[in-house]
Amino acid sequence: MENTIPETDPLQRYPRKDASWLIDMLQDVQEIHGYLPEAEMERVAEYIGIPVSRVYGVATFYNQFRFQPFGEYVIKVCRGTACHVKGSFDLLQTLENELGVKAGDTTRDRLFTLETVACIGACSIAPVIAVNEQFHGGLTVKSLQKLLRTYKAKAQKTEAEHEPVC
Repeated sequence: MENTIPETDPLQRYPRKDASWLIDMLQDVQEIHGYLPEAEMERVAEYIGIPVSRVYGVATFYNQFRFQPFGEYVIKVCRGTACHVKGSFDLLQTLENELGVKAGDTTRDRLFTLETVACIGACSIAPVIAVNEQFHGGLTVKSLQKLLRTYKAKAQKTEAEHEPVC
């Protein structure tokens, strides 16, 4: 279920019918929801008096905006030179195959979001990925698959702990 609009509506901070604040508004909406829900983009369009297609046009132009929520685990695959030379492309393909999503997408169960980054800044342990800001370096396809199983098991354990006991 999507987050509800907070009591203090961030749009109220901006003047009505003034499209010059569009990017700021979208940033605020994304900060609240973690992404830009369709209904919120329609609300922004109505608030500033422009077609929703124009809001989409601006939002899709900038790489900073997301149109779906992040997964519980955000996996960032470094595609810097050192990581590329040491096989990060194979790691990326393995993750895409194992998770069933392409870079930039989130799994249907919202467990994993897969992203690529230009450089994580950990070239000494290339190839490297970050899972929720925890770095894992010197990976091979096999060690990556094992790591992924660990995160999946961790998620299942957490889910089981939160299920109600009858």
